[in-house]
Amino acid sequence: MCLAIPMKLIEADGPFGKVEIEGVKRKVSLQLLPDAEVGDYVLVHAGFAIERINEEEAKKTLQLLTELALAQEAEEQ
Repeated sequence: MCLAIPMKLIEADGPFGKVEIEGVKRKVSLQLLPDAEVGDYVLVHAGFAIERINEEEAKKTLQLLTELALAQEAEEQ
């Protein structure tokens, strides 16, 4: 199973950018999204920004991922 994480593009420099979510920052390739702009939310998979999504969708997805993590944690106890 593959998982892409929604992150906000905070810097763009040619084919690379920096994304951030909840204080975690990562360098990513923008080669698949050359028209991505600072402020966009993008799905990140394996170091590549693979798709642009709107902020509302990003927040919904992050909320679901948080709920899944909490459910998994509760199940392990």
